[in-house]
Amino acid sequence: MSYVGPDFDPPRPRRSPLRRTLTVVLAVLVPGALLGWLVWEALGGSDDGGSGRGTGAASSAGGSASAGGEPDDRPGRSASQSPTSSAPGGAGPLAGKVVVVDPGHNPANVQHTAEINRKVDIGTHTKECDTTGTATNSGYSEAAFTLDVAHRLRALLERQGATVKLTQDADRPYGPCVDERARIGNSARADAVVSVHADGAGAGQRGFHVILPGAVHAGAADTRAIVAPSWKLGRLIADDFAESTDTAPSNYVGGGSGLVTREDLGGLNLSTVPKVFIECGNMRDSKDAALLTSGAWRQRAAQGISEGIVSFLRG
Repeated sequence: MSYVGPDFDPPRPRRSPLRRTLTVVLAVLVPGALLGWLVWEALGGSDDGGSGRGTGAASSAGGSASAGGEPDDRPGRSASQSPTSSAPGGAGPLAGKVVVVDPGHNPANVQHTAEINRKVDIGTHTKECDTTGTATNSGYSEAAFTLDVAHRLRALLERQGATVKLTQDADRPYGPCVDERARIGNSARADAVVSVHADGAGAGQRGFHVILPGAVHAGAADTRAIVAPSWKLGRLIADDFAESTDTAPSNYVGGGSGLVTREDLGGLNLSTVPKVFIECGNMRDSKDAALLTSGAWRQRAAQGISEGIVSFLRG
């Protein structure tokens, strides 16, 4: 029998030789592994996923952006991108395509009335170099509207792989004149040109319309080759614009079709590439003006125009 009393400790079990060997091995390996882990952490850790401590600061320094790009009311461009230039087209359905976006008027035109009133030849007759454009009753100018939509449209088209050029980006004292706007598209050998505008009709006259070139052959103007493709471009833009913005075609021109043909616009008469104008709404009507002054709505307007251009260029 065993005895355990106050003056005796219970006998200790004997360790086997194998257990003593494992104890020695662990005593050697554990400190080594700990030292190795500390060195690994000091050198920056793994590059495969994880929390990415090495890149987090860089991401924060570069600013934040949502998946959809810039906020609705603050479209912009890269600081390294010159005003009227475009980053080269990348991969996408519009790779290799050139689109010229023509923001109507110029915010500085109001300061150069003598220059913009100079007459230029548009083939059928002479016409003012440019105009100041219209504005809402609260003072939001057509020139500001067209430039904002042009920025949004450029961003959308570049995401599709297109090379995009603006005729102006508030980077010149006035204009350009309507004949030069046409030449910019011609020189770029654009696959499509869209001139962005907003109308200045009477109150109660609402809706958008797309202006198509008529068949003009006079002086320097010859639109005969671009009438058919321009009609197709305009039809697609009108359809997609209506769907994207949930607005109706004009109730005062175009007979409800949203399409109007004109032969008195230099930007169309002198174009040798497919080109249309779009009047996105009537700035002088309070209901239309509420849309035109909304950044969210302008994004939808740009989306509709973009979708029409994409459909046209993809055939």
